[in-house]
Amino acid sequence: MKAKASDYLIYDESTGTYREDPEQRVRDDVEKHYWLHVGRTIIKDWRLYVMLLPMLLVFLFWRYFPMYELLGCFKVSDEVLPVSQQLFSGFSYFKRLLVGGDSLSAEFWRALRNTFLLSFYGLCFGFPVPILLALFFNEVKSNIARSVYQVLTYLPKFMSTVVMTSLVTMLVKQGAITSNCGVISQFLAKLGFITKEVADAGLLNNPNFFRGIYQLSGIWEEAGYGSIVYFAAIIAISPTSYEAAQIDGAGKMAQMRFVVLPCILSTIVIMLITRIGSLLSIGYEKVLLLYNPNTYVTADVVSTFAQRYGLEGAAKGLATAAEMMNNIIGMLLVIGANTIAKKASDVSLY
Repeated sequence: MKAKASDYLIYDESTGTYREDPEQRVRDDVEKHYWLHVGRTIIKDWRLYVMLLPMLLVFLFWRYFPMYELLGCFKVSDEVLPVSQQLFSGFSYFKRLLVGGDSLSAEFWRALRNTFLLSFYGLCFGFPVPILLALFFNEVKSNIARSVYQVLTYLPKFMSTVVMTSLVTMLVKQGAITSNCGVISQFLAKLGFITKEVADAGLLNNPNFFRGIYQLSGIWEEAGYGSIVYFAAIIAISPTSYEAAQIDGAGKMAQMRFVVLPCILSTIVIMLITRIGSLLSIGYEKVLLLYNPNTYVTADVVSTFAQRYGLEGAAKGLATAAEMMNNIIGMLLVIGANTIAKKASDVSLY
């Protein structure tokens, strides 16, 4: 369509001429010198952008560059050639994992089932604990006592995974230095929950106890640190809400039910959506340090399956396909959980 002068200019009837709109002149000036303004802003706030640079580099090298290797699940694995020069194999790796009908396919489905069960149990039993801790912290009136309780619950999060798993191993497994089994194993054996033979063999060598040990150690490690978000939401509640509830005769439990929980509901929904998104994203570090061939039946997850076949078995294509399928399922879970939350409570992640 052919442009006309009236599209950009204002007609002055008194003089019979066109003149430029002042607002349009400002918009043109802003568009003309846009990058100049951006450069001046960056120079003015250069300290903030320098602080942002490490985070951008982390995302670039550890999040975006590794995406190039995802092509490996569609290429024939060849250690000599780079991924770009390998032959295209289509969906052969995915077919072998899903419908291969061999021991490899059975191991993958077992790992996928274990991944889902470990995450689902963590969601059912581990997700409410930080909320309960935050409610407990809110009821502690002494600031000193509250600070002590919070520090004690935060500490496990700041221990490395190796230290934490070593402590768990010493508590439930026969030690390498002494012949005695762990304290927890001895305690359970004396109460009659397990036999002496099971305690002496070590609970981590029994596949029936791995999931329980994993969940309890996860709650111990994550609950205190996870309560920070909920406690921050609780202390942001206006005191007038509590006063109005007290005037209506509400006790402590009623205030938690009708004041605190509704006020932090949006935070709970957002955290639940993000937790569901990572439902199948169990890190392999903790499982790798706790499991052994005796507990593969309940402990082997997709990440350890990919690590075992990708690094030890030199089958990078299969390992990449397994991880990619795991991530795709996680993405679908995020979308589904966000859609359900948006329709049910008008609170969503996006």
